[in-house]
Amino acid sequence: MKLAGSELVALLIAVSFAAGLNLYATVATLGLLAHTSLLTLPPSLSALGNWWVIGAAGVLFAIEFFADKVPAFDLVWNALHTFIRVPAAALLAFQATAGLSPQEQLVATLAGGTIAFIAHGGKTAARAAVTPSPEPFSNMSLSMGEDGLAVLVTWLATWKPWVAASIAGLFLILILVMARWVMRAMRSLFRGAAQAV
Repeated sequence: MKLAGSELVALLIAVSFAAGLNLYATVATLGLLAHTSLLTLPPSLSALGNWWVIGAAGVLFAIEFFADKVPAFDLVWNALHTFIRVPAAALLAFQATAGLSPQEQLVATLAGGTIAFIAHGGKTAARAAVTPSPEPFSNMSLSMGEDGLAVLVTWLATWKPWVAASIAGLFLILILVMARWVMRAMRSLFRGAAQAV
């Protein structure tokens, strides 16, 4: 699939959201889709289709898959990934819009980072709420749901970009509606991570 202008916007919304949930799954999915020619990425993102990049993203996804299932450790993991997922999503948006004007590229970069930050914040807040639960299944189920949603939204964005962007948009609106709760949970998480270090 080759992307038209409006489809690129929808793809960026969906991929930025997915990267905020699970960057490695998003990059691996984009890479596999590009490598199998199901998606034609902008030339500036063609490196994602390289087997080395796909392999590295796959290994990091496997590590995150297990790390994200361990109650309490997942909070530290997600706190650290605030500084990975958000800049990486902004970088993906920057690279994807290399053919646009500098102003449009800047807007896309800021939007990509903001969308990823909102998605990541919602994920982290939900995790902070679920982790204290005494049984591990709710934490594991939430983590697997996030992984699946990241892959699904990324994959869906390659053939129905506006449907994927709409799904991402609905989740973003839900997170923003709950922003007060999200900010309180994020503050608590960073306080807890600082005390653990």
